[in-house]
Amino acid sequence: MDNIIPFTSSDLVKVTNHRSGEVKFGERMQTIPKDHDFHDFIKNCDAKYVLFGIPEDVGIRANFGRPGAYSAWENALNSIANIQHNRFCKGNQILVLGALNVSEEMEAAKLLDFHTTSDRKKLSALVEKIDKEVVHIVSCLIKYGKTPIIIGGGHNNAYGNIKGTALALGKPINAINFDAHSDFRILEGRHSGNGFSYAFEEGFLKKYFIFGLHENYTSKSVLDNLKKIDGRISFNTYDEIKIRQQKKFQHELNTAIDFIKNDPFGIEIDLDAIPNIASSAMTLSGFSIEELRQFISFFGKNSNATYLHICEGAPELGEEKNNHLIGKLIGYLVTDFIKSKKELV
Repeated sequence: MDNIIPFTSSDLVKVTNHRSGEVKFGERMQTIPKDHDFHDFIKNCDAKYVLFGIPEDVGIRANFGRPGAYSAWENALNSIANIQHNRFCKGNQILVLGALNVSEEMEAAKLLDFHTTSDRKKLSALVEKIDKEVVHIVSCLIKYGKTPIIIGGGHNNAYGNIKGTALALGKPINAINFDAHSDFRILEGRHSGNGFSYAFEEGFLKKYFIFGLHENYTSKSVLDNLKKIDGRISFNTYDEIKIRQQKKFQHELNTAIDFIKNDPFGIEIDLDAIPNIASSAMTLSGFSIEELRQFISFFGKNSNATYLHICEGAPELGEEKNNHLIGKLIGYLVTDFIKSKKELV
């Protein structure tokens, strides 16, 4: 884990708003002491969940998207540190690992133009470098018996999450993706739109359910491709659930869990599925925040839920006065996931 920028106890102090009579997550979350080996500490600490960030938008740039998702990690951490530590959810369940150091890739990406074929290849090569690091980190965490909670970054990182988990477990895994898009585009070089198709093609992704596809933004070629591999890939659309009301939200949750529950699976959350959340592919129509929280709670309580990945939120693209709200939303999602996995005491 040489490329991790560790988050220290002093870093936590700086982002935690201490208040008399209250205990915040930032006062209880664990960090790796400076004089300890990363691997040994993670293996032996009693925190079940390991929080780490991938502050990049290289994969989004490679997919001709609007950059800005790099800012979600810091934004989220500031909010998570100030959640109340109480009987409903305790901060000491979380080890804050830190952020992947992607500064070189980010700087290189800023100089590249998606419209140029040679530059697109360079962007994809940068994504592949990030992939390798994500695979290594996730694989280590899973081997050490931890549950990764990954804050992106672009949805390109789904590939590293899936591959890393599959390598650690020695078998392909399943995935459930709450997303307006399939991210199952052609294998044209790595970017944020084909993390799942690459993981599937390379044998790391066994079964894949896409929850809430937007019909207006899913191409015929993608739909045709999904149909060809029916049985290992399934989906529903936002339009048939919320607009035409041909399907019920709760029924679709049950359909999706039945499809993936027999093997370890990752929970992938793309914030561009929620209306008015600043992201590369921001939408005005989509599921509510409450429905997303229900979704995470529903899938998180399954014993085969192996990791949570929240991506594509871009506070950098939001309103200046309220750009902290994306971090606050991510905080809700993280704690919903943790709460789903235990009995309240």
